[in-house]
Amino acid sequence: MTTQPESRPDEGAEMPLPRLCQTVLDTTDARGLAEFYRQLLGLVYRPGDEPPAEGEPDDADWLVLRQPDGGRALAFQEVERLTPTTWPDDEVPMQLHVDCTVPDVAALDVNLRRALDLGGRLVLDRSQDPDEPLYVVADPAGHPFCMFVG
Repeated sequence: MTTQPESRPDEGAEMPLPRLCQTVLDTTDARGLAEFYRQLLGLVYRPGDEPPAEGEPDDADWLVLRQPDGGRALAFQEVERLTPTTWPDDEVPMQLHVDCTVPDVAALDVNLRRALDLGGRLVLDRSQDPDEPLYVVADPAGHPFCMFVG
């Protein structure tokens, strides 16, 4: 015998689906990681999250970066302690990563250099893969992200 789910009063009405707002990254340095991604991806701070004036304290523990057109992209939550992934070793799994695309291999190489100059660390080099050239880079907090030709 199969049981049917109980009917709800709004069963015929379409419920709005959740909308993905942003991806949140934990970090021990919210401003530092936000700056890494702001510069790497050309994002802008949500109004009120900009860095303080020189000499003023920066006690930000939650920051949001947006696309220049205003759409949210990434947020940063400061935590006391963070255990970075050991990927590709599975002792501490990746759990989540961000994918970024570029138009061609030349742009892939330029953006890898930018990421490294900003404090990233190369984790995997598959730039010679004829089907999907890519780099996996760890950001300054250790979160991996992929840059590939797409």
